[in-house]
Amino acid sequence: MTNETVTDESGTPLTFGTAGLRGPLGPGPGAMNVDTVVRTTAGLASWLQARCLGGSTVVVGRDARHGSREFATATAEVLAAAGFDVVVLPRPLPTPVLAFAVRRLRAAAGVQITASHNPATDNGYKVYTDGGAQLIAPADREIEHAIAAVGPALAVPRAPATPTDDALLTEYLARVAALPHGSNRDLRIALTPLHGVGGDTAVAALTAAGFTDLHTVTSQFDPDPDFPTVRFPNPEEDGATDALLELAESVGADLAIALDPDADRCAVGVPGPDGWRMLRGDETGVLLGDHVLATAGPDPLVATTIVSSQLLAKVAAARGARFAETLTGFKWLVRAGAGLVYAYEEALGHCVDPEAVRDKDGISAAVLVADLAAGLKARGRCLPDVLDDYAVEFGVHAGDQVSRRVGHQRELADLMARLRADLPLSLAGDEVTAEDLLARRGALRTDAVVLRGERTRMVVRPSGTEPKLKCYLEVVVDVDDRSGLDRARAEAARRLSELRDYAREL
Repeated sequence: MTNETVTDESGTPLTFGTAGLRGPLGPGPGAMNVDTVVRTTAGLASWLQARCLGGSTVVVGRDARHGSREFATATAEVLAAAGFDVVVLPRPLPTPVLAFAVRRLRAAAGVQITASHNPATDNGYKVYTDGGAQLIAPADREIEHAIAAVGPALAVPRAPATPTDDALLTEYLARVAALPHGSNRDLRIALTPLHGVGGDTAVAALTAAGFTDLHTVTSQFDPDPDFPTVRFPNPEEDGATDALLELAESVGADLAIALDPDADRCAVGVPGPDGWRMLRGDETGVLLGDHVLATAGPDPLVATTIVSSQLLAKVAAARGARFAETLTGFKWLVRAGAGLVYAYEEALGHCVDPEAVRDKDGISAAVLVADLAAGLKARGRCLPDVLDDYAVEFGVHAGDQVSRRVGHQRELADLMARLRADLPLSLAGDEVTAEDLLARRGALRTDAVVLRGERTRMVVRPSGTEPKLKCYLEVVVDVDDRSGLDRARAEAARRLSELRDYAREL
């Protein structure tokens, strides 16, 4: 989801953002509750009917968070009463299954009840249209206006809607199982769904693809809306993958995989000389992008966002592929252009099969990264070896992220204003120029500042999913040959540390 709504003390209604609603559970119009969901669904139904889509198919799915069952039921019943053919997924399932179902059925829309990796106190309402893609403007504002015109929730008609069977899930699993390029399957995998709904589906997908040496974090496998073993149910957060890496070490795994609670994000862990570590999203992103390009058809396109590493662009050029850069969020990435075969964002989102799922998909990403790792293992290599290859060919691309959590969205505007009033002239010894993306026109206009030098880049922007200010950092250091790799990485680490210090001063 690309928009989290934070309410104020006056109970301001949740804003219908670019993917729907997301906010705290509670009473009143400023929180997620059945009345909010009923009125939102009535507005969505009205918007669809105004576009001559009345009576068409709408798919409804849910995760296992507090309130998700009731919210999904209310959504389906309002749509059924409005005359739509409602397909209700049979149980809590990953968000990518919903996105797949919308595209597979050529549905007019899909609604997934989920708050993704937000805290246990939140829930959300995520909307897909346009062949299974997230909303873009002006649809989000138009639907919000339609919601505002809806009367009291008690006056909105509702009719029964019966859940479907597993047929769509079976089709999704068959599609994912067919994605691998190679035939090697000798790979031991450790897996956690972080108390979310991805566990059973991920195990089924990996098994169907031939990966059967699977070990799961028992304490985090079953869905639990309280997320009891993690502070934040997000594999990006410190400590969230500790249990996974401990399991991977204890069973002698070759690969570790963490999904976020609705399984649309995939984090990858690898062993190394200093123990296990989680790859950054940019590292997994370039590995999967190159793997997809290895078997892509003519004139393929890969894409990432303005805050992601610049490495994929260099790899794509070397492979004869086209590259596109978009604003953050998969609503933009999946619309990057014709011939799109792969897209990723640094926040652990990967779209490896845009023909079937026009959104990030942690399940299919897990299967394809296992395919890549197994093929490398058969040749006596591993994922970090390929990252070394990229460093020698394209330079060391060292990246990190520094963020500050705030209590209210308005604090983010104040922080951005202070930055714009005092832009730096150099970063980590590199002269930089500043570009304010709010001054742009067209598709890449957004609330962000880019500070760019010859070998240094920093992008500062408010988060679209959490009340955070985020600084995305990257330095590039050339490598003469493989013998100079350690020296180049040390220099990159030094410069990256300087960038972190500056970012923290913000």
